[in-house]
Amino acid sequence: MTRVSRKFLLGMAALVCLAVGLRAGAQENAPPSAGSSQDSMPGMNMPGSDTAGGGMAHMAGHMYLTTLRPAEPGDQAKADAIVAAAKAAMAPYQDYRKALADGYRIFMPDIPQPQYHFTKAEYGWEARTHFDPSKPTSLLYKKTADGGYQLIGVMYTDRVAASEDEINERIPLSIARWHQHVNFCMAPPGHRAEYFGPNAKFGLMGSITTKQGCDEAGGTFLPHVFGWMVHVYPYETDAKKVWSTDDDAEGHDNMDRSAMPGMKVE
Repeated sequence: MTRVSRKFLLGMAALVCLAVGLRAGAQENAPPSAGSSQDSMPGMNMPGSDTAGGGMAHMAGHMYLTTLRPAEPGDQAKADAIVAAAKAAMAPYQDYRKALADGYRIFMPDIPQPQYHFTKAEYGWEARTHFDPSKPTSLLYKKTADGGYQLIGVMYTDRVAASEDEINERIPLSIARWHQHVNFCMAPPGHRAEYFGPNAKFGLMGSITTKQGCDEAGGTFLPHVFGWMVHVYPYETDAKKVWSTDDDAEGHDNMDRSAMPGMKVE
């Protein structure tokens, strides 16, 4: 495990510790796969799949991805309209400082990450009951060599208890694969080191993926962390990458710069 990954997971663990009380009341509404093994989770990043090996593949067993549905009439037009809305929503925020001024906050800014979520809590709360593609919950940036940030995409969300039919109404599941972070076993006191390394037991890279296993290890089991999420990368020229499930920012280097309304200001 690299130093970067250790810092990232430590930050995640700390955040989840704070979230336990807030999430406890909603745990009974976990997606159908929560508590299941990777093999029984539909849509997981399995070895050899077109999304395996990417930025989220390291969370195998802790990621639930919706399965692509057969295309329905109007799905592509709806998805195209959302991409256009996402691009318009991003236009004012090529300078990341504008995003900060407008109430977006960087998730774990001191933890090195492939891409950074600038999240607006107000929009995330509104997204629980109403979908407005002009108000993404998060703006997605990657860090630049000079210490700034380059805008590459957005993230939309829905409440954790939403059905797949509901999120399909927001963004068609024939086009996009929504995801949830699931099967998180929070380490008991004195076992934080076991979030890390090839024999990790706890957290999003741990071997524990069931409530029974977590209980036996003395941990606190969360069927899911956060809610439904989907990333959109409107500047991508490859249609598959527009709706990529890969959170590795290096996978989004071949974007159409001419489509960007302006680069970040230094």
